[in-house]
Amino acid sequence: MSKQVAVILSGCGVFDGAEINEVVLTLLRLEQQGAQYQCFAPDMAQHHVVNHITGEEMSETRNVLVEAARICRGAIKDVRELDVTAFDALILPGGFGVAKNLSDFAFKGAECRVQADVLAALKAFAAAGKPVGLECIAPALAAKVFGAGVVCTIGNDADTAAAVEASGAQHQACVVSDIVEDAQCKLVTTPAYMLAGSILEASQGINKLVDRVLALA
Repeated sequence: MSKQVAVILSGCGVFDGAEINEVVLTLLRLEQQGAQYQCFAPDMAQHHVVNHITGEEMSETRNVLVEAARICRGAIKDVRELDVTAFDALILPGGFGVAKNLSDFAFKGAECRVQADVLAALKAFAAAGKPVGLECIAPALAAKVFGAGVVCTIGNDADTAAAVEASGAQHQACVVSDIVEDAQCKLVTTPAYMLAGSILEASQGINKLVDRVLALA
């Protein structure tokens, strides 16, 4: 029987939502490895909308769930419907949406709060001893889920690593092509576009993360 993986998205677009390449690479690798997945996102307004050509904020409002649906061709559910008993593992791709929509890490750093429904889902997997994969900036939420001492990586950015450690996690420097695993927590992390200069580079660590999460499931 194929393994079932929940994937939580944070919108659509690197600057205000989920990093699209990371999501597609994750879903592709899951299929390549014979796993099945279901995408989820919170039904809430985005923090803001960014013009991805100019980088400037736009005067409009968008919904995280509706925008995330663009990436997975509409096959998505409200994260409040995520039942941990129906899945073997959970993966959270990165993008600024993780730090702006799923949490306020972009604004409060170590003192951030995670969106309640997303936090509940992540904690449910942790409590059940089921593996979790966090990509790119998503490991910044690790201590909020697993508690102080959890080992993770966002790559090698000194300021972000310092904020991750201030939150209670143990940060481990990592190259783009590799992963960091906290065996006790069954947490796997990879830098992805925190370091990647291309989709090919991003795929190396993401493929390893997906493979390891499935092996742990």
